[in-house]
Amino acid sequence: MLGKGRHTALALVSLLVLLLREATPIEVPQDPKIQQDLKQPPTIVKQSVKDYIVDPRDNIIIECEAKGNPVPTFSWRRNGKFFNIGKDPRVTMRKRSGTLEIGFRSGGRPEDYEGEYQCFATNDFGVALSNKILLRVSKAPLWPKEVLEPVVVTEGSPLVLTCNPPPGLPPPFTFWMSSAMNPISQDKRVSTGLNGDLYFSNVVAQDAQTDYSCNARFLFTHTIQQKNPFTLKVLTKEPYNETSYNATDPYGGRKVSESTPTFLSPSGSESSKIVQRDEQLLLECIAAGLPTPTVKWFKKGGELPGHKVKFQNFNKTLKIISVSEEDAGEYVCMANSHLGSIRHSIFVQVKAAPYWLDKPTDLVLAPDENGRLVCRANGNPKPNIQWLINGQPIDSSPPNPNRQVLGDTILFRSVQMGGSAVYQCNASNQHGYLLSNAFVSVLDMPPRMLGPKNQLIKVIENNRTFLDCPFFGSPLPELRWFKNGQGSGLDGGQYRVYINGTLEIKRARTEDEGTYTCVANSILGTAENQVRLEVKAQTRIIRFPEHQSAIRGSTARFNCKVKSDPSLPVTVTWTKDDKSLYLGWRLRKDDESLTIPNVNEGDEGTYACTVKSEIDQDSASARLTVLEEASLNPSLSSTLPPDRPDPPMDLDLSDPAARSVRLTWIPGNDHRSLITEFLVQFEEDSWEPGRWQNLSTYPGDLNSVILQLAPFVNYQFRVIAINSVGQSQPSRPSPRYKTSGAAPDVITRGLRGWGSKKDNMEITWEPLLDLERNGPNLQYNVWWRRRDVREEWSNVTTEGSKHIIHNTETYVPYEIKIQAINEFGQGPESNVVIGYSGEDKPTNAITDFRVSKVDSTKANIHWKSVDPNSVQGEFKEYKLYYWRESSIVPGLMVIKENKTKGIYSTTSEPSVILTDLVPYSKYKIFMVVANSRFEGPPSNTVEFSTKEGVPDAPRFFRINRRSFDTIYLEWDKPLEPNGILTGYQLKYQTVNGSRVGRQQLETFLPNMTDFTLRLPDRSTRYKFLLSALTQVGAGEVFAEESPHFTNEDNFTDTTGLVNLIDASVASTFTPTPPPLASLPPTTMAPTTIAPTAISTSTTTTPKATTSPSTTTSTTTTPTTATTATEATTTITPPVLVTTRRTDQNVLVAPGRQIWDLTVEPNSNYANVSWRHNFPAGSSEFVLEFTLDSNKTEKTVRVNQQPPIRVADLIAGATYRLRVYSHEFNSISSNYFTFKTQAAYIDQVDIATQGWFIGLMCAIALIILILLIVCFIKRSRGGKYPGGCCVTGFLKYLVRDKKDLPLDSVDHKDQDGSFDYHSDEDNKPLQGSQTSLDGNVKESDDSLVDYGEGGDGQFNEDGSFIGQYTVKKDKDETEGNESSEATSPVNAIYSLA
Repeated sequence: MLGKGRHTALALVSLLVLLLREATPIEVPQDPKIQQDLKQPPTIVKQSVKDYIVDPRDNIIIECEAKGNPVPTFSWRRNGKFFNIGKDPRVTMRKRSGTLEIGFRSGGRPEDYEGEYQCFATNDFGVALSNKILLRVSKAPLWPKEVLEPVVVTEGSPLVLTCNPPPGLPPPFTFWMSSAMNPISQDKRVSTGLNGDLYFSNVVAQDAQTDYSCNARFLFTHTIQQKNPFTLKVLTKEPYNETSYNATDPYGGRKVSESTPTFLSPSGSESSKIVQRDEQLLLECIAAGLPTPTVKWFKKGGELPGHKVKFQNFNKTLKIISVSEEDAGEYVCMANSHLGSIRHSIFVQVKAAPYWLDKPTDLVLAPDENGRLVCRANGNPKPNIQWLINGQPIDSSPPNPNRQVLGDTILFRSVQMGGSAVYQCNASNQHGYLLSNAFVSVLDMPPRMLGPKNQLIKVIENNRTFLDCPFFGSPLPELRWFKNGQGSGLDGGQYRVYINGTLEIKRARTEDEGTYTCVANSILGTAENQVRLEVKAQTRIIRFPEHQSAIRGSTARFNCKVKSDPSLPVTVTWTKDDKSLYLGWRLRKDDESLTIPNVNEGDEGTYACTVKSEIDQDSASARLTVLEEASLNPSLSSTLPPDRPDPPMDLDLSDPAARSVRLTWIPGNDHRSLITEFLVQFEEDSWEPGRWQNLSTYPGDLNSVILQLAPFVNYQFRVIAINSVGQSQPSRPSPRYKTSGAAPDVITRGLRGWGSKKDNMEITWEPLLDLERNGPNLQYNVWWRRRDVREEWSNVTTEGSKHIIHNTETYVPYEIKIQAINEFGQGPESNVVIGYSGEDKPTNAITDFRVSKVDSTKANIHWKSVDPNSVQGEFKEYKLYYWRESSIVPGLMVIKENKTKGIYSTTSEPSVILTDLVPYSKYKIFMVVANSRFEGPPSNTVEFSTKEGVPDAPRFFRINRRSFDTIYLEWDKPLEPNGILTGYQLKYQTVNGSRVGRQQLETFLPNMTDFTLRLPDRSTRYKFLLSALTQVGAGEVFAEESPHFTNEDNFTDTTGLVNLIDASVASTFTPTPPPLASLPPTTMAPTTIAPTAISTSTTTTPKATTSPSTTTSTTTTPTTATTATEATTTITPPVLVTTRRTDQNVLVAPGRQIWDLTVEPNSNYANVSWRHNFPAGSSEFVLEFTLDSNKTEKTVRVNQQPPIRVADLIAGATYRLRVYSHEFNSISSNYFTFKTQAAYIDQVDIATQGWFIGLMCAIALIILILLIVCFIKRSRGGKYPGGCCVTGFLKYLVRDKKDLPLDSVDHKDQDGSFDYHSDEDNKPLQGSQTSLDGNVKESDDSLVDYGEGGDGQFNEDGSFIGQYTVKKDKDETEGNESSEATSPVNAIYSLA
């Protein structure tokens, strides 16, 4: 006995394990290529009904259609035996079909073919069966001939006239008429029963004035047969006068004895009724008595189900449609009058033919996979389940070790090729049966791609994008996506791969362009497909057409400037009043505008510009108003500007209806601007009295409209006129108008069921809006029932928006639906929604939790899944908890930050790769299973250590240029060395624009953090790449460029403050121009600058007060912008103004925010970025800068999306910045403080510049010519009268030369002047210094002044061998004149 129990337990455990490991059935796509090659067993797709009644006058057609591959063949059984169609000439079968046609043109009786038929569809993979079709021929027998004696009855007595129609197939429909073919009028006293008899609760004398004939109408033969008529003879105690009859007194004032109520049908005090589920229940109580009794119905122990109960036949019949088990019970009918009452109980039993709970479905499996077929049915009594395979009982089929039958379930284990078959499930009880076919197809197919090859997808930037890759294979292949054929599979981050193979890119960007490859892989092979993705810029209109008014005869112009992706061709079309615009010979259209010359009245209307590309479009519209010429007083008309219109007048309501009314008004004066539209508002006095709400807008040429309204609302209306200037004041309110009530016509929204506790379920929904109530006393009917056991519906009626079901099991599904009702009736029912009761804490911990394959940043995590039943709720994820316990690097402290990672997996032994770990560290880790509310007990805690990796970048890297020929480099250790540091490596190379020099390498010990580099050329710039080293290799690189040498730090206030940038490509090493000197307070006019900059208007107001007389205005026009505006796109310039902001009278936009303000400063510009939730393209922002030194504020208005480049900042200055909305000033970011970098100036040796050498040569040539002229004059006698001019020019030249920087080092005297020294290589003549200091006494213009006499001597070749001397006395000089001075060559050398 114990051994048997042990075997049973093992079988149950193995069954449970099998069910957990059961593979998901393969869904075969409806792709023609797959269907053509797919071999499948047959499936019945069309058949005749089970109870098939046919008209004997027509041919008999019994339908049977099936599909399969190969195409199935068909055979039939009749009354359980093979039906040989070939032997019966009247029976034929349609081609490629199993449908039978039985014809009777050549004779034969349809009754001979009555019986039970069943169709069999067969191919190589199995046999499918149709239902058993019971074929019967319709019959309409004649009424038996009989002679009916007159019926004698006493006045006031009850009477029953029997019908007893002949039995027909199907049963006939009966009704009563007179022999003159007039219908018998029926009322509370006279009525027809369910059996066809005619019942009189009491007879009146007038009933004898006609005869009564029962008629039977047969539906199939469309014939009516009439029974011989009854004649009545009514006995009265007093003479009867026909003229004394009236409806209120049917007895004409005669005395007729009254009687207490009795039942004519049914008899007795109680009866019983059996009804089938889903059929209709008809209960009847017909009472007799005088006066005529009234019949009422009750259900004992409950209420009548109002939503499916109907009372018929003057309340004598109770009808319940679509009966269910909950309708069983005791029903009581009560007949009463003023004489008393009588009751009758009817006990209703609901029986049920079998109905499906889980109908078996087709199963497609790959070889070696597991699966199951489930056949669950219910009924009253409980149905019996029988399995068949290919039409034969499964018990008699050959045994199959891969198949196990367990009651209503068949389990398949490790199916093999050739195991395909069609299984039939037959559920039956005494009231009927159900038969369902479900095939099991074992399919072996390599992976195949179903979509088009090499598809090109074009999408708009920042849009959500889906790349489809439909595929199929058996077993189901694993699909992975790759980009540009590189890297690992795409999943996670902004990528998501769906189970059908579709790749979602949450926000397409330019860098997402490329070729995406989807690869489907299984044990049978690999298939792949490629999709080319191109990301395009959005097509938008950047200069919109504007509303305008034009005088008749003038020219109107609408702008429509478009910005689009250069690779997408766009088309621009214009429409007028929503119709295509015909340009003709007069209208002109170019790429950016529409011009309408010689405007006339026919041109008035709304013009719309629509720009379309192949993947998106944009549109904008404006209205043109045509004005008459000012003929009487043109000066007055031209000086009056347009204004807002006057409010409409004389509002009137007419044409009232249940849900509409006509509103008419008289427009007010439009004040020289055409009214474009009217806004109708309403106010109601029930829910929000006094609050005016917008109802609808209408074109400006209408003044009478029909308003669509909601039921049961007391309205009043007002109208607002709108023109190009703005809105008018509201009109006076109209009279009130109240619409009639109605039942709710809106389906209740937001229906859901969820558990707030483990043993309840809260059903919640969104209440109807006030204008959707449609009437008073709004309530909600809520129904619910367990879905998994198909229990009966429970319901409640409530006024709230929540209902709680208590004492539920933990996490079970419920079907829920809801319906709104009010005093006027019931609204529509919602669709059935699935809700779940509450969840509880998972009970099982994860087992076999371990770590493998640990490297520097990743580790493989493995575990065994928990029993799904132990989750006690919706399985959400496995949650991984891990933290960095310590670093293996000696002395490095770490913060133990707990991190989590969620993993969704339904496999039995899942695994995951844990990434982003810190190298050379010790970690601890454990895992729990989680449902939507709770987490289960933790697994065992595992410790592991990551391997050594490459270090992070150095903490900082600073470059200081302390002199002309040295650069000082300084850095700090990395925050995360990720191992034992072995040193640093520095790579550097010269840079000159786009040219770079040979890269050089320096290495340092780990304790060195600085380095001095000597420069061979002081104008050379270097790019440095610094990285730390471990045994694994070099770490993250810190890149910097050597700065310019700096000697100024000034405040700059110039135009061109803002440039738009892309933060991803903004260069950190952009050379900066030298700062300008501080400017006085100025007002600068808007300036057009280079195409990449934005024109700005700047007003600077220092904190110190300045007299108005000292303020000057300066207009600056940079020469770089002479023709730039013709070739560039016009951008609305941001306006820069200095103002003290006030927060009074500001607008507020609920829910709007600005956050994450960040700044990346350079020396004289900064890249500003922020985040916000304003609608894209419909908001403007203001950047407010505050200079910390003098509290000067600058504001910049921009309508572009961040990031923004702000230019012309002061080098080395500290700023405070905030960003706020231009429309809603109260919505602002937090302040952000930043400091710009110090300015750098390139010192260039001017003596090596080509332009300077050329200038000096030109000056030398001019001086040579002047000297030649001077010496020619002097050689002719006397001093040259213009010598003083030459001497002055030479002195000016030397003084001007002094102003140039002669050395890279400036020495400043105490008085603030600079002393310049030239290099020794440039001093061949020492004595010349005394002629440059300005202390030489004045003298006549003579060459002796410049060293012509004295020690000056010449060699034989004419070269000068002496040196300049200090100027001598005038007399001495004149005595030393030499004739050699006339040589122009000597003069040149003396000048040098």
